[in-house]
Amino acid sequence: MLVTAFAPVVWGSTYVVTHAYLPADSPLWGATLRALPAGLVLLLIARRLPRGHWWWRSILLGVLNIGAFFVLLYIAAQTLPSGVASSIMAAAPVVMMLMAWALVSERPTVRALVGAATGILGVTLIVSMAATAVDPWGVAASVTAMVMSSFGFVLTKRWRSDAPLVASTAWQVSSAGLLLLVVALAVEGAPPALDGAAVAGFAYVSLAATALAFVAWFAGLARLRAGTVGIIGLLNPVSGVALGALVAGERLTGAQLVGIAAVVAGIAVATVGGRRPVAEAASTVAPPTLPHERAA
Repeated sequence: MLVTAFAPVVWGSTYVVTHAYLPADSPLWGATLRALPAGLVLLLIARRLPRGHWWWRSILLGVLNIGAFFVLLYIAAQTLPSGVASSIMAAAPVVMMLMAWALVSERPTVRALVGAATGILGVTLIVSMAATAVDPWGVAASVTAMVMSSFGFVLTKRWRSDAPLVASTAWQVSSAGLLLLVVALAVEGAPPALDGAAVAGFAYVSLAATALAFVAWFAGLARLRAGTVGIIGLLNPVSGVALGALVAGERLTGAQLVGIAAVVAGIAVATVGGRRPVAEAASTVAPPTLPHERAA
């Protein structure tokens, strides 16, 4: 759970970085410069290419989880306040629970449903009480990104690869980066000019918020129930709102503070003392130990 939590905390910070330091008029190049370097770094570490049906699976998952997702997220980050943009994504736990029920037969537990409901209530407070106006196009981009990525994450869980985690993550990220590169060149032309702050911003969102974050997130999907992973993702709005207030100077209302508390409570209800990880619960019963093993 702690490893999985790294991803939404870092993802929440990307809204502030994107809004403050990255070029606003090049969403395709913004997504490309985030995904492609991360994918190439992971490929250099993994030194392994997909085989058989994992070629087209990696491309499809790369589009759902990273390619189209990054473009929509980039648009949302440029058109919405950091807290609002990250908070809309917090509806993902419910969507992931329903999709996991249909695709991988993971029936939602009562604890998970109560935790998700509490978290969604907190998200509603954060969004509805935002201090600035909300752009409907930004909201539409966030909602579409949330539904698309939820479906992709559950598919990632359903299509488990025997390859190492870094390798399977590298296939998705690099395929998405290459597809984005082609589309960005065709639609937006040459890449935008970047100053020092933009280069540093892209380095952060590519290496920390993409390469490391997706490895951590997919590690959680391999070991935990999809609904549990989705609820841990509620740390995204908490991180986004907190950094929006601390770094970007966005005003935080009392209702939003209550919303943050509700999100944290929802995560606690759903995860603390809950069911064992999927891989552990599904493991076979160990053979009985011998007397000298019991003594040891």
